[in-house]
Amino acid sequence: MAEAHERRLIKYNDKLFSCTTSIAMEFIGGKWKSVILVYLIDGKKRYNELRKLISTITERTLSLQLKQLEKDGLISRKVYAKKPPLKVEYALTPFGESLIPILNSIANWGMIVAKDKGEFIEE
Repeated sequence: MAEAHERRLIKYNDKLFSCTTSIAMEFIGGKWKSVILVYLIDGKKRYNELRKLISTITERTLSLQLKQLEKDGLISRKVYAKKPPLKVEYALTPFGESLIPILNSIANWGMIVAKDKGEFIEE
């Protein structure tokens, strides 16, 4: 259950946060981080696989978000360089896997909203 709301500051990674929700949003907030993480739930993906799955993200944004997620320890990046072409795979770390129940809940809520208030468009 939710903690009682108290006025306090939390220091994490040399940043100050007003509540624990702010810390969580530091990791998964924004338009793309949680989307990328959801697509990695079912296993490792290459950059181009993610790019095709998330068709509305720009290459630059995907690259920047992957770097940030790796820096935050939510995903790992493995490079296979033995033979061309270079192959890079991204996967959830154990820390990233701890978000799976939360990401699934967000995705399920989004599905409810999409069914009730939106429309699905086939590409």
